[in-house]
Parts: sequence; structure tokens; C-alpha cells
Amino acid sequence: MKTDKNCLWLRFFIAVTIMSLGLTLLFGCTQRESVNLSTAFETNDEEKAETEKNEREMRTIIDMAGREVEIPIKISKVATLGSVARMMVYAGCADRITGLSDLEIGANQGMPYAYVNKEFFSKLTPVASGGAASENYEEALLMLQPDVILTNSMDANAVNTMQEKFKIPVIVLDYDGIFDESVYNALILIGDIMDTRERCDSLIAAMKLWQVDLEQRTKDIPEDKKPSVYAGAVSFKGGHGIEGTYGQFPPFNAIHANNVVDETDVSGALILEKEKLLIWNPDIIFLTPNNMGLVNEDYAKNPNYYQRLHAVQNNRIYAMINYNYYGTNIELAIADAYYAGRVIYPEAFSDIDFNAKADEIFIEMLGKSYLDILNTTGNAFGEIELGVK
Repeated sequence: MKTDKNCLWLRFFIAVTIMSLGLTLLFGCTQRESVNLSTAFETNDEEKAETEKNEREMRTIIDMAGREVEIPIKISKVATLGSVARMMVYAGCADRITGLSDLEIGANQGMPYAYVNKEFFSKLTPVASGGAASENYEEALLMLQPDVILTNSMDANAVNTMQEKFKIPVIVLDYDGIFDESVYNALILIGDIMDTRERCDSLIAAMKLWQVDLEQRTKDIPEDKKPSVYAGAVSFKGGHGIEGTYGQFPPFNAIHANNVVDETDVSGALILEKEKLLIWNPDIIFLTPNNMGLVNEDYAKNPNYYQRLHAVQNNRIYAMINYNYYGTNIELAIADAYYAGRVIYPEAFSDIDFNAKADEIFIEMLGKSYLDILNTTGNAFGEIELGVK
């Protein structure tokens, strides 16, 4: 009996010990789990607070009007005035545009940056009418509450007034030409603002390669070996016939072409006295395809005038795609320079497959090819025959 009682006590002691160990392990694990969950919640709260802090955190930049502007570090929503949406496309951040002009929303092929994004742009809010006398839609801007407004207006007083009125940072982004430093500076600025600097640096590098390539191919060609050239039917403030032209024409400047209009010392668009063109009588004439209706209308009235032009007599009339539409469409201008180079200096550009080069330019700048769109909208590169509808 004594032995049985000892056994019973021993069994009881073992059972109690096991239960105690089990409870200790259970509560110990629960306690540790509780501590871990608490730590996790604290970490999540810290991360959330840090995120909110970053979203509120501001920094100061200098815009292209020389203004100091305080902007959020993180920018998700942008409203664009003027044609600044073009630069957003080049910089690889078109998806952050929330508002732009009616003109860009209803884009035609003359604005490649808007045309290739027309499905996305069509869903955005119009914040201005667009065009030379664009009207801003103030209620739409206030409703959107973008992180920043981008504009190409260089009127500092107007920009400062807008910023004060809307309580939204307004950044001036301005550029001119095709290979001008202002273009590169604009890309650097928007890359910094939108945190797409790597993309912008890559694009700048590509543009500088094209610039150097065009320069190297043509800079040493003697003047007496250069045919005289003329760009007519150029669009500015609307379409024009053969008399609409351009002094210091950027695509010609890029290839050191002998532009007869440069004799006038005018830099930019002008309407030429048609008799002056007969006096110059250039070897090669480039015309804008989408203004050929105006040219052919004049040709039908006065065919003798055109038949006196050497370029007409020798079938040296070629397309020069209009690149000025709501600002400078840089990709079209660069493609124009390469095409003009092929026509004017065939030996210097003999190794260039123009279609492949144009695709390279369009894909780099727009994200996709644009040749098919030009071809199907009557704006193809190639020879032009006057009087043909």
C-alpha cells in the first residue's frame, strides 16, 4: 500500500510539473507574440507617419523664369498650360498629367506627343482652351488641385498672380529650337521635378548624338558644293502657300544648308515676296504637305510662275513635315533635318536608312514609331509633284 501511495504521489507530481511547463510555454509564447505584434503595429505607424511626412515635405527649385518655387518632393498630379504636356511626354511621365488643354485632348497628327497619347488624354480634364490666345479654366484647376501647375508663360507677374490665387505651385518651363541648350535645360528641370532624371539624361544623350552626327556629316562641305535650298508653305499662325518661309530654319541650320532666305537676316517666320523667290531661284525646294492645298490653288492660277523655278523644272520639290504646331515638335524637326540632309547631300548621308532613323527618333522621344501615322494622314516624306491633289 505504501508503495502504491508513493507511486500515486509521484504520478501527481509529474502531472503537475508537466501542466506547469505547458502553461509557462503557452503564456511565454503568447507574451512573445504579443510583443511582436505590438512592435509590428509601432513599425507600421512609423512608416505611415514617414510616408505622410514625405508627402507633405517641400523643397525649393528654380524654374526657367528664374523664380524660386516651393514644390512637394513627391508629385503625382500635374496640370499643364501652354504646350508643356509635350515635355512631360518626352520626360516619360505623361501618366501624371491630370489636366491639359482642349487642343491637346482633341489632338490631330500635327502634335505627335498628344496624338500618341490621345486615348489617355481624352479622359483627362480640360484646364485651358489651348492655342495662341488660350484661356485658362480656373474652376477646373481649382477642382483638380494638382500638386503643381506647369506653364510655358514667361510673364512672371501673371505666373505669380496665378500661384497666389490658386495656392498651387506654378513652374515655368520654357524652351526654343531643337538642339538649343534651353531644350536640354528644360528636360533636366522636369526630370528633377518629376524624379525621371535618368530617363531625361538618356534622352538628352540621344539628342546630342543626333546633333553631333548631323554636324559632323555636313560641317566640312564647301559652300560651292552646297545646292541652294528653300523651305516654303511653312505653317506659323496658320497655313501658308509657297511664300510662307523661315529664316535661320532650324532643320537647315542643323545640317549647314545654304538657305536662300538667310540673305534677309531675318531669324524666324516671314512672308516672302514671291518675285524674290524667282530671283533666288533655289536648286531645291521643300514644301509642307498639309499646306499643299494652298500651293496647288495658287499653282492653278499662275502655273507660269512655278514653271520658271529651277526646282520645279528639275523635279527637285520635296516634303518638309511641319513641326511647329502648338510649339515645337522636336522629334519632327530632327527627322526633317535628317531627311533634308539625305536630299541635299546624298553622299554624306548615303549610309542612312531614313525610315529606320526616323523610327529611332520617334521611338526615343515619343515611345513609338510615327511614320505610319504621317503616311496615312497625307504627311509623308518624299517627292512632291505640283498641281496634284
